[in-house]
Amino acid sequence: EALMELWHGSTMIVRHPDLSFCRESNDYGRAFYMTEHLELAREWACRCEEIDGVANRYELDLEDLAVLDLDAGARSVLEWLSVLLTHRVVNLGSPVALEAAEWIRENYPVDLSGYDVICGYRADDSYFSFVRQFVSNSLSVEQLSWAMRLGGLGRQVALRTPRALESLEYVDFEPAPARSFYPRRKRRDLEARKAFSEGPGFDPEGIYVLDLISGRVGKDDERLR
Repeated sequence: EALMELWHGSTMIVRHPDLSFCRESNDYGRAFYMTEHLELAREWACRCEEIDGVANRYELDLEDLAVLDLDAGARSVLEWLSVLLTHRVVNLGSPVALEAAEWIRENYPVDLSGYDVICGYRADDSYFSFVRQFVSNSLSVEQLSWAMRLGGLGRQVALRTPRALESLEYVDFEPAPARSFYPRRKRRDLEARKAFSEGPGFDPEGIYVLDLISGRVGKDDERLR
């Protein structure tokens, strides 16, 4: 399907997205971020209880656009993590975590320069706690992959180039009353943390980041994909 329906949550109607207003320190760098799900866009539009938001609806023509899917079956969650650690400021807090982050960036580099559109996980507040636990050697690769699906955040679609924005057409918007959608946003985060706390503990068969750094597990091990 060449056309993709997408939503962007904001406090305002955005008919003409402009990359110059987008922050470099987002998950996949400077880009216009959207979701395929209306309800998620409504939640993301409401950052506090006092200010209502809107979910802007668009159609993206994917024909002739270069698309990178970081969640494709043959890829490793460590490639997504490398992209995240390259662009986001994450408080890692320990020598092990800092060394692990640098190792991941060096060994799972992802060149985004040739792509107009990036698809993959969205990192919410709770997700950063999972990332910190992984690079601190407290979560296995398998547990990290599982944790990234908690809370039902779905995938995000990031348009990185003027060419991609030229292929995006504004359609209309849906209101996002803060009194309804801000509590849902908070609840989604809390439910992800709760599900994680009730999940499995130490993974004796899992691959941990120190296994990779030490060479006990090769970085091309098929279990990482």
